[in-house]
Amino acid sequence: MSSLVPTRRGGWRLVLLGVLGVLSSCCAFAAQAAGQGVGVDLRLPPGTGAETALALRVVVGLTLLALLPSVLVCLTSFLRIIIVLSILRQAIGMPETPPNTVLIGLALFLTLFTMSPVLQRVNTDAVQPYLDGKLTHQAAFEQASGPLRGHMLKHTREQDLALTIELSKAERPATVDDVGLLQLIPAYMLSELRAAFQIGFVVFLPFLLIDLIVSSILMALGMMMMPPVTVALPLKLLMFILVDGWSLILRALVGSLH
Repeated sequence: MSSLVPTRRGGWRLVLLGVLGVLSSCCAFAAQAAGQGVGVDLRLPPGTGAETALALRVVVGLTLLALLPSVLVCLTSFLRIIIVLSILRQAIGMPETPPNTVLIGLALFLTLFTMSPVLQRVNTDAVQPYLDGKLTHQAAFEQASGPLRGHMLKHTREQDLALTIELSKAERPATVDDVGLLQLIPAYMLSELRAAFQIGFVVFLPFLLIDLIVSSILMALGMMMMPPVTVALPLKLLMFILVDGWSLILRALVGSLH
């Protein structure tokens, strides 16, 4: 997903070209059959144009649904949230608890909380006008990319953006508005990964301290055969409960995204 928004645009174009190709092939076959004297009636019944437009909308909608998970990971705060939650699970020492389904569900709802202003603008400016037939596919894409571009630029470091522009060997943009999505999306992902690892490092430190203290005490008592994780795990869970860890983590995540 080096760039998923261009992939979305390309997906729309491929789908439309595919549909048009099929229609062109059908028309060519009909014309050839007519030239050979085969009776083919090319007259379309009334209302066929509307049905074709509806079919195209369905095809485009299915394409967007297929790309939705990739768009969710690349263009929203979901990437930062799920990485921090995964690091927290590893720091506690329970790789399978909470389950992946729970973490993903929590990350999705936090993403909705943090991205709600952007999603509302996309819905108002692009989705609803497109569904009402007031915007074409290209115009709807341009309207939808505006709020997402603003969100990504807000959370993208200049160093990461300069790196992606250098790697893509593109011309240096004169202004921020000239930055293409092909360079902006990977730069945004790099910035989100950096921020997630920074938060994860801070989260990991208290649990690492408990592991060191437990290991030192067990070594001092001569209990070298006792696995430190056996004693450290309940202590880490107790500490996490006493400090209301989940509230602190979620508050820190949401605060870092505003």
